[in-house]
Amino acid sequence: MVQERDIAIELAGGERLGGTLAMVEDARGIVLFAHGTGSSRFSPRNQSVARVLNEAGIATMLMDLLTQDEEEAERFSRHLRFDIGMLADRLRIAMGWLSQKHPLPHGLFGASTGAAAALVAAAREPERVRAVVSRGGRPDLADDALADVRAPTLLIVGGLDTMVIDLNEQARAQMSAPVEMRLVAGASHLFEEPGTLEQVSVFARKWFLQHLI
Repeated sequence: MVQERDIAIELAGGERLGGTLAMVEDARGIVLFAHGTGSSRFSPRNQSVARVLNEAGIATMLMDLLTQDEEEAERFSRHLRFDIGMLADRLRIAMGWLSQKHPLPHGLFGASTGAAAALVAAAREPERVRAVVSRGGRPDLADDALADVRAPTLLIVGGLDTMVIDLNEQARAQMSAPVEMRLVAGASHLFEEPGTLEQVSVFARKWFLQHLI
């Protein structure tokens, strides 16, 4: 049984971040989803992956790392989505809120620039984050934090996404944590091709069951 509800996490200054929390009965861990460029917690792709994790007994929380006002401004400025340090701090705030409400082992799932934010947050919270998965991510944007990541990390990239494959290879070479890379054959950056997102879900579920639980 999955109990899903909308949540709001207050920031300094009174603004709030929106999220969707899905708790499962006898949850053995929880995965926070960090969305990427131009996306939100309503991303159908991440929602699809989250449902697969829920079915495996893992709770999920899909987070917006920008406030509504910031999202509106981003339509014109497009700069906050690449402020990886700020996005990572927002993710850490969400983890702190979640730890107080549901003290379960934490995993992070990041897409696009959200993957870099997840890795920076994992580097800064090594005792809290047990596993990380990146989908079509830009882990290279985590820069120097890559060397400090301790959580086992899975990098999932579309086989047709050649530029991002190279960037993931570069990031992997800088990491000392256990890290693996999976290419999804026939998939482009957004994994819109039939069956490709299902492969992402299978890879993510196996990784979190192995390293989070």
